[in-house]
Amino acid sequence: MKGRPLFVFTVCWLCGSGMACAMTGWTLLWGMVGALSCLPFLLRWIGMRGWAIVVFIVALIGGAGHWEWNEARNVSNLPEITNIAAADLDGYSATLHGILDSDVRVDGDRADFQIQMNSIEASSDAQSGTASGVLRVAQTKERLMVHVRLAEEEEQQVAAGWRRGDAITLTGVLTLPGEARNFGGFDYRNYLKTQYIHWLFKVKGASSVTTVSPEGIGKFNILRWNDLIRSTLGSAVDRLFPEPHAGYMKGLIIGMASDIDPDTYGQFSQLGLTHILAISGTHVAVYVASLLLLLSWLRLTRETSLTIVLLLIPAYVLLSGGSPSVIRAGIMSMIGLYMARRGLARDGLQMISAAALMMMWWNPYFLLSVSFQLSFLVTAGLMIYMPLINRLFHGWPKAVAATASVTVTAQLISFPVTILYFNQFSLLSFVANFLLVSLISAIVLPLGTVALLLSFLWLPLAKPLAWVAILLNKVTFVSVEWMNSLPGFVLIWATPSLLWIAAYYAILYALLFLLHRGKGEIPQASNMEEDTAPLVRTHRGQGLQGAAQSGGLSERMDWDRQGKGQQVRSNDSGSMTTLSASIAWPEYTSAFTTQGAGYYTGERMNLFHKGMCGLLALLLIVGLVWAYRTPLPAGTGVVQFLDIGQGDSTLITTPGGKHILVDGGGTVSFGNQESWRIRRDPYEVGAKVVVPLLKKRGIHRLDAVILTHADQDHAGGLQAVLEQIPVERFMFNGTTSGKDNFEKLLDTAVERSIPLYAIQQGMSYAADEETVLHFISPDLDHSLDTGGRLPVSEHQNHDSVVFLLDMAGASLLFTGDMDAAAEQNLLYMIQDGSLAASFKQEPGSFSFPSVETSVDVLKVAHHGSKTSSTEAWLQYWHAKSAVISAGANNTYGHPNPGVLERLEAVGSQIYRTDQMGEVQMRIKDGQIDVRYKLSMDE
Repeated sequence: MKGRPLFVFTVCWLCGSGMACAMTGWTLLWGMVGALSCLPFLLRWIGMRGWAIVVFIVALIGGAGHWEWNEARNVSNLPEITNIAAADLDGYSATLHGILDSDVRVDGDRADFQIQMNSIEASSDAQSGTASGVLRVAQTKERLMVHVRLAEEEEQQVAAGWRRGDAITLTGVLTLPGEARNFGGFDYRNYLKTQYIHWLFKVKGASSVTTVSPEGIGKFNILRWNDLIRSTLGSAVDRLFPEPHAGYMKGLIIGMASDIDPDTYGQFSQLGLTHILAISGTHVAVYVASLLLLLSWLRLTRETSLTIVLLLIPAYVLLSGGSPSVIRAGIMSMIGLYMARRGLARDGLQMISAAALMMMWWNPYFLLSVSFQLSFLVTAGLMIYMPLINRLFHGWPKAVAATASVTVTAQLISFPVTILYFNQFSLLSFVANFLLVSLISAIVLPLGTVALLLSFLWLPLAKPLAWVAILLNKVTFVSVEWMNSLPGFVLIWATPSLLWIAAYYAILYALLFLLHRGKGEIPQASNMEEDTAPLVRTHRGQGLQGAAQSGGLSERMDWDRQGKGQQVRSNDSGSMTTLSASIAWPEYTSAFTTQGAGYYTGERMNLFHKGMCGLLALLLIVGLVWAYRTPLPAGTGVVQFLDIGQGDSTLITTPGGKHILVDGGGTVSFGNQESWRIRRDPYEVGAKVVVPLLKKRGIHRLDAVILTHADQDHAGGLQAVLEQIPVERFMFNGTTSGKDNFEKLLDTAVERSIPLYAIQQGMSYAADEETVLHFISPDLDHSLDTGGRLPVSEHQNHDSVVFLLDMAGASLLFTGDMDAAAEQNLLYMIQDGSLAASFKQEPGSFSFPSVETSVDVLKVAHHGSKTSSTEAWLQYWHAKSAVISAGANNTYGHPNPGVLERLEAVGSQIYRTDQMGEVQMRIKDGQIDVRYKLSMDE
């Protein structure tokens, strides 16, 4: 690294920014003190001396300082300029004037876009006053996210006509973005903050929006034209390809990922193939190489060709959507073209470092982008790790070895980030990437691109190429679907710590380095590979060699491992094909050589090295096993009442490590929704909240799923759970609601060979030695009808599964949506002894204990509705704590004030998900520790 000062500087800068992002206050101060104490020793260990150490310390401090400076500026000024507190502005009706500052996405009955607000004033129906006064008119410059709920189908076309740069006036309601309501959940407020947005503006109907097209030429006009070109290209793709191919090809060719079919995207995501759908280095390399080839055909000079392509790269970056990955690739290619134009040597790690610094200086929040992280990590990883991996494929056919090396390196490098954000990894990802990436990148992408361009000349000429691409797409889709259908290959991982990720990369590098040394002598790198070698390299006992000479590096000294100097001429005067490959795709041209990454080769592995390899391999395996386990303290039971809006879902983890999910929430829709209102990827709480939370917590399989009853707000989310997470058993009340959604849920359980258990009063389920579930309701006849079908119950609330959880010395009563009549029936059965008698003691079974008139925790029935939780019921159980699962600002008025009064009357401590977010209880030796996500003053 001594020959790459910019690389070390960038790493220090990124570390400083990362520390400032992850820490605050005194924690950050002491963290910086610790880092600054260790940094000089680390830098000296890698060969840095003198002023270099000071510069890199400045880089660490500068990265942290730049982040903090940006954070201090990234605040909303609306409360200040309006003299109205943020809490009072939340829900305030207003009229905004500004400039439309993004493209407009129309999806079903909603249109979303961003605006740069110029002024705000109270709308005619605003509140007559607030704690701080009445808003009149205020001038400001602030970005807002706008959601327009379209009233009529015709308004879709109206919204589609809104363009970036339009002067816009709209009337609606200011709201604060939602924050994370579950531990580890998605924080929309923080996400928008990274886009410098602090407020949402919700508008009803396109009639509340007026726009005026801009005049003259400016920043917005350029972006407006770019949007128009992208839209034109997207329409051309729609003419060439049917769905789902059209959305897929739009993502592949022009980066319009929002139009990809959600099911197709999900299939690709499970196999780790979504990087194909992101415009990145591959696309930029093809673009640059194609332009250079075209210009060479036009007989332009080499220097002129390089200059023209350099100037055209920003246009391609804009046209492809400007994602972090394509910005990175664009900057690196421009640097490569400039250095080739000047006849300077090109170093891939120096180039990627320059790109990272430019992007971080422009917007520090790039650091939090998954696209930024994956793009830079994989690209740098190809340069650093792939030279070590190449020799592992020695003897393979050259083309196969190259593809295998790229695939293995990319998968190993991206693995920690994949499980950090997506919490799953398919073992078939290696195979899928090896087989499909080359097919898509080398054949489908060029075919689709050429077909798209030809369609503007003559559509029939482009159709044959599109037909071939469609055929290959079908092969891809079928292959992906088949691989995803194979059971047992998708592993769920809990979110790892950053320390674990750093250790993974360090151990992997050390292991590969030692294995690489044991492979023996490696031939000298080719001249083309030398273009990516470091400008200055160090050899043991030889000092600094190959320093850059004034006037360029057309000729420089290289040193072999014996220290003998030999003169090497650069290949800048070679063919345009070689040139375009090395400058358009620096991560690959540098990665295929050990010299390109600064390695020395040829030492055979001795016994010590073999022992170290074994130890490192063992450490790596132990680390992977450690990360894979569910991160919960042994011997402690945990009950997690998830906040899934207006619905119920509770995750129980027993002291023995068993996982039980009680209900899964669900998105409730009222009536038959008009087809035009349906969105491409409708919000569904099971897929968007429950399943991601289960994966983040490392739930590899559920030992039991208990559905208290078939209502949608309890059962709907379980469809996604059964589809994505292995389930050992499914327990329900033995009836069906007769609705299609519930029938589909049961069919899914049967298709996946999940045993179904109809719960009956008197049953018990022993999850482990410290955990027993005693089912006290329903008391139903579960006999099938004459057609062998489950009985239909129209009284699902009354027939809810009710059970007493006895775990780690504590008792919790779960009640589903049981109504007052069901509560009364159970009280009668308790009093006459018939309930206790229903728990028949059999050899090896758990008998129902004597029912005490006190439980530690009561899960309040039906979200705190007035139809449940009668005074007699609450007085009998006399719960120390009560948990109410209800949606914030729900339209039902849950929980009912009368229920809250009755709970307070019996002395229950009340926990509400609508006010506190997720509520967690940790139980050990009868002691219950409670924490919740949101503070009560929020």
